[in-house]
Amino acid sequence: MPMDRIRLPRLRDRIMSPEAAAELFADGMTVGMSGFTRAGDCKAVPFALAERAAREPLSITLMTGASLGNDIDKVLTEANVIRRRIPFQSDPTLRRKINAGEVMFIDQHLSETVEQLRAGQIAPVDIAVVEATAITENGGIVPTTSVGNSASFAVLAKKIIVEINLTMPEGLEGLHDIYIPTYRPHRLPIPLISPDQRIGLPFIPVDPEKIVAIVVTQKADSPSNVLPPDAETRAIAGHLNEFLAHEVKAGRLSPALQPLQAGIGTIANAVLHGMLDSPFHDLRMYSEVLQDSTIELIDAGRLSFASASSITLSKDTYERVLGDIERYKRSLVLRPQEISNHPEVIRRLGLITINTALEVDIYGNVNSTHVGGTHMMNGIGGSGDFARNAHLSVFVTKAAAKGGAISSVVPMVSHVDHTEHDTDIFVTEHGLADLRGLAPRERARQVIYNCSEPVYRDMLWDYFQRASRRGGHTPHLLQEAFAWHLRFERTGSMLEHQPDEAPAQAVPA
Repeated sequence: MPMDRIRLPRLRDRIMSPEAAAELFADGMTVGMSGFTRAGDCKAVPFALAERAAREPLSITLMTGASLGNDIDKVLTEANVIRRRIPFQSDPTLRRKINAGEVMFIDQHLSETVEQLRAGQIAPVDIAVVEATAITENGGIVPTTSVGNSASFAVLAKKIIVEINLTMPEGLEGLHDIYIPTYRPHRLPIPLISPDQRIGLPFIPVDPEKIVAIVVTQKADSPSNVLPPDAETRAIAGHLNEFLAHEVKAGRLSPALQPLQAGIGTIANAVLHGMLDSPFHDLRMYSEVLQDSTIELIDAGRLSFASASSITLSKDTYERVLGDIERYKRSLVLRPQEISNHPEVIRRLGLITINTALEVDIYGNVNSTHVGGTHMMNGIGGSGDFARNAHLSVFVTKAAAKGGAISSVVPMVSHVDHTEHDTDIFVTEHGLADLRGLAPRERARQVIYNCSEPVYRDMLWDYFQRASRRGGHTPHLLQEAFAWHLRFERTGSMLEHQPDEAPAQAVPA
């Protein structure tokens, strides 16, 4: 069986154990590993590296597409293998070491990592470790459930280790569209004008002599950990559907909308799920991650095609899709993330982008990465790539967190990932704020009245009124701008006092 997956015969004698492959690494190397949001990550070599590090010190700079599954970041962190991490992560163990300053984390827009590699602005990749379905007759690498940065890692690396995963169906071949931009100053435009267009190859083209090891594995991707829709996320979806229906009625959108992008996570997945009950049809996606909601929309006949860089699904949906991959891949394509997230393509296609915020402020700025302004959660991911270049940039969040102790709408965000210049629409379970064409003072009224948790509404309105009396284009009371965050640190709640039973007064629209 493994030999059938390696169609270039001379590479078959390079099959070795994960432990033998781990001996190819040296301390201080820069390593590029496949994997994007728990999909298509390597399943054996990382654990062999951790075992080796238990015997002798070994630390690396680890680059991936995005977050890894199968506790890979956790195991490598506990073994002190990771010295520097780029460009995204979501593991609690790694997060603690990042926030303690023990691991240096470079939080990047997901479209930028390989651009910097290609330009020599960051250290080159010594070894690329790529999960594959097969190796073609000419040595091309057929990825599995993600592409991410794998293609460019493999092309740019000095050496390549391929993990052939026998649990992945051979029918995955043909799902991928590998297009790699040329070098500047003679780079051509990316010739992509529709999500369903193919412009590249179905495999990663590499010099087969760079493949120094092949490791055979048999392990599935980690399932998605998103939660099913609840009352609040269904309300968010309802508000957004109502807004989009109004855009259709006004003639600014067709019933097919524009191609959709949705970030990873429970809220964004639930918002897409809500389109099952919408009037929209013949939808298309141009995103970075395809979640359960994508498959549900395809199965319901609502979504005609979806382009992304990875497929991250719950266990049941994962098994259904891989078990019927020949049917599903007629409606799907996976691309390198520098293409799925490329500003040129995003702007050309005119996407409606839906991403999740940790907190938003009354003037339209978004924090999507840092708790309390200092502690990293996961990273900016692709949200910045999409938000800045979208036809409509939508950010969604529940209005409060920690049982109401934290307001997700604050006077000033404690860390800015997306400025007011890159946000168009805010949605919470309480309503939607359309910020297009509004000055800061007008935006504040919309955000406070439509999106904030009622128990915080009077506090926000009071802050805004007092700041407005002081003056300024974007009124603030600098001595109070972060008072809510400081109060939470001190008392465990952003509230000035415990709310009574009386509802908050309405804020003038």
